[in-house]
Amino acid sequence: MTYLMCLFLFGLVFGLVAVASNPSPYFAALGLVVVSGMGCGILAGYGGPFLSLVLFLIYLGGMLVVFAYSAALAAEPYPESWGSRAVMVYMGVYTIGLVVGLFMFCGGWNEYSWVPADELADFSLFRGDIGGVALMYSFGGGMLLVGAGVLLLTLFVVLELTRGLSRGALRAV
Repeated sequence: MTYLMCLFLFGLVFGLVAVASNPSPYFAALGLVVVSGMGCGILAGYGGPFLSLVLFLIYLGGMLVVFAYSAALAAEPYPESWGSRAVMVYMGVYTIGLVVGLFMFCGGWNEYSWVPADELADFSLFRGDIGGVALMYSFGGGMLLVGAGVLLLTLFVVLELTRGLSRGALRAV
C-alpha cells in the first residue's frame, strides 16, 4: 500500500509540474485529468473511496466542458507539446524548485502518516466517508438543492455570455 501511495503522490506532483509548464490548453487539460486521477487515488487510499469517485466524476465532467471551450477558442495549428524545448526548460526549473523545497522543508513530519484511515478502527460498522454522505443527504438536503440551482443558473449565464452575436454557444474568435 505504501508503494502505491508513493506512486500516486509522485504522479500528482509530476502531473502538476506538467500542467504548470505547458502553454497549450490541449495538453494542459490532459495533465489536469491525470492530476485529478492521482489525487482521487490518494483519497481512496486514505479511506474515502466514495468521495474520490464522486470528485473524479464531477471533475471529469467539468474538465470536459473546459477542454471543449478551450479547444474551440484556441485555434493553434501546431500547439507546443511536452517535448518542445521551452516546455522542457520550464519542467526542469519546476522540478529543481520542487527538489530544493523538499530538502528545505523535509523533516520528520511524514513518518507516521502512511496508515490508511480504515486500519485505525478495527470494529467500526461504517466507513468514514459513507457516514458523511448520509449526513450530507439528511441534514444538508436543502443546501444541496440550492447548490444544484446555482450551478444550473451558472450554466445558463456562461452559455449566454459566450453566445456573442451568433446563435451558437461556441464560436471562432
